[in-house]
Amino acid sequence: MKFYKVLACFGLGLIIASSAHAKRIEIQNNETKEEVEEETSAPTGRGEATKYFSKSRRSPAAAGSRDHYLGIHVGGFMSSESYVWGREEKAEDIGKMNIGVTYRMGEWINAADFLLRGDFISYEVDEAKPLKLSVIFAAAFPDSNSRFPLYFGAGVGPGIFFKQAKNESPVSLDYQLFGGLRFFDVIESVGFFGEAGLKNHFNLLSDGQFNSVFYSVGALFTF
Repeated sequence: MKFYKVLACFGLGLIIASSAHAKRIEIQNNETKEEVEEETSAPTGRGEATKYFSKSRRSPAAAGSRDHYLGIHVGGFMSSESYVWGREEKAEDIGKMNIGVTYRMGEWINAADFLLRGDFISYEVDEAKPLKLSVIFAAAFPDSNSRFPLYFGAGVGPGIFFKQAKNESPVSLDYQLFGGLRFFDVIESVGFFGEAGLKNHFNLLSDGQFNSVFYSVGALFTF
């Protein structure tokens, strides 16, 4: 009789111990599952990093950077003089008006803008009134995406005369040095700028050169 009581007590204890062990395993499994879910849901790993940097690259700068802009400008000359252009050895105040457009083609390592500029420039030489298209390839510092208002630049290119003084070269080598102030996106995508500097040229097929100090103002369209 005592043997059966001992056996019954031993069986009951074994059942209770097995139940407690199973319960503990279930709790551990649940905790492990929750930890795995938390780690899986955390924004880590190469995929999340890729998404973050992709968003960073797509986010525009606070100033609203643009890839290109077009400037339309008009101005005149504060001073100008020519040498051996026309009948006179030297003449002053022959530069009259300059009207042009400037297009930003691209940039160099976030440091400078590459510009294509076309200027129509009128002169007064002897009794003639030469008119020239100046095509300038220029670089300006700093790049426009910096939105820094001050800039400086230089450029060179050919000049083609639609009207020219008698017996003078129909083409010239033009070069410019300039600096200015620019303000982008003043009214939505339209801004304004003012510029001054040197616009000079050498006649290629005849003697003669032109030196000047110019000014111009205009509008900037970013896109």
